[in-house]
Amino acid sequence: MILKYINKDNNFINIKQVAKEYFQMSDKLLLKLKNKKLIFKNSSIAKVTDNLSLNDIIEFNLNYEENSDNIVSTKMDLDIVYEDDALLIINKPPFLPVHPSLNYYENSLSNGVKFYFNLIGLNKKIRIVNRLDKDTSGLTIFAKNEYIQESLIKQMSCSTFTKKYLAILVGILETKEGTIEAPIARKSNSIIEREVNPNGQFAKTYFKVLKEKNNMSLVEFTLETGRTHQIRVHAKYKSHPLLGDSLYGTPTPLINRQALHAFKIQFIHPISRKTMNFSINLPPDMAQIIDLDN
Repeated sequence: MILKYINKDNNFINIKQVAKEYFQMSDKLLLKLKNKKLIFKNSSIAKVTDNLSLNDIIEFNLNYEENSDNIVSTKMDLDIVYEDDALLIINKPPFLPVHPSLNYYENSLSNGVKFYFNLIGLNKKIRIVNRLDKDTSGLTIFAKNEYIQESLIKQMSCSTFTKKYLAILVGILETKEGTIEAPIARKSNSIIEREVNPNGQFAKTYFKVLKEKNNMSLVEFTLETGRTHQIRVHAKYKSHPLLGDSLYGTPTPLINRQALHAFKIQFIHPISRKTMNFSINLPPDMAQIIDLDN
């Protein structure tokens, strides 16, 4: 991928301004491109301090190869929802972790993406944009280079990136739509579990009940912040834990995981700058419980 800017309006004095203000590139990436001599003005290697003239063509070449030998390549059937030169969006099944760990060294979504990248000849690091818990299903984005990952993560921090989830909660909620605003912190003596704690990080979740059945509620959640286990913790805080959530609720024979699915994302494409919308249906294990057809 090459980021290209044509200086038609003389809005910027030098190349550094183009990188920082037009492309909103990080200092880290800009330095990397500078050291690799991958910054060009009118097809010639350029310095970031070079001044611009009318109609100058500035290019930042992001096609350098990267080593990703730290991740084992594993053949895997990927449910690819969307792909272009910038990113890859996958519908992640439940029970599959996003990144490798001691117990999932060769069996994570990242291992499958590594195999796919090798297949298409893309020698890049595996860059995850939005992480999902192992047992949470749904839309997961992988960036194909450092610039795309930086851009999308920055959008998540300034609320131009929307993430919506569907969850089945235990019980019938008294309030059918609203906001949960409660700080979240790591629970003492636990490296995994979180809790609502006045000393925790600010966390805000919007919710809307979509359907109720058999003392269960199908709820749409929209995250304003992205704290670890945010929906699960906020649901427990409201005394309606997610169905099947063994960490924050109780197991159930109805489903052998927390009933949580990342069903919709919206963001601004870092290259085309168009609004991108993607949504997918509930997986079968959740759909049959709540019976959306009735």
